[in-house]
Amino acid sequence: MDALQQHLFDSYRAAQRGESAPPAPGTHDVAVLRELRDHRRFERVVAGRPATGRLRTALSRLLARLSGGRTPGGPVRPS
Repeated sequence: MDALQQHLFDSYRAAQRGESAPPAPGTHDVAVLRELRDHRRFERVVAGRPATGRLRTALSRLLARLSGGRTPGGPVRPS
């Protein structure tokens, strides 16, 4: 039984009992991913490592290189 079939079964059972239907599958996925990200950031801070992401740093360096040394909102770097 996949998630959709289980949801339909639970919705039918809730309707028979006069209860509210359960949330659809995938409704809270984004919230769970955000909580996981926040928890990982918290663990990094507790371990004494910087909480900034490596991906964001790498992308900002790439953007600075592609824009000719200029960073968004930052000073102009000499070439």
